[in-house]
Amino acid sequence: MNESDDKLAREAKALFDESVDKLDAATLSTLNRGRHAALEASGKGRSVWLRWAPGLGVTAVIVVTVIMATPRPDALDAVPASDIDILLGEESIEMLEDLEFYAWMELQDGEVG
Repeated sequence: MNESDDKLAREAKALFDESVDKLDAATLSTLNRGRHAALEASGKGRSVWLRWAPGLGVTAVIVVTVIMATPRPDALDAVPASDIDILLGEESIEMLEDLEFYAWMELQDGEVG
């Protein structure tokens, strides 16, 4: 901070201290009770979180480990070889353009059979 900021901070603190000194006992008591109530409330919420944090952390590690250790089939293993041949062929672009038609044909075959 530069000199003018320091001077401003000192003046603001002096004005604040002076205004606090002028407060009556009832107001000071009310402020003190409010301060203690706020501190008590903030301590309760934090202690509940701190009580559950280690368990939640361990649970998260276990879930990630299980997900990473579970074998998953490769995408190519799930697709029959004939479909792969069609997709890798030169005619696949033309086939993709008529995809709605092929889906409609498949629905028609299902209704007939």
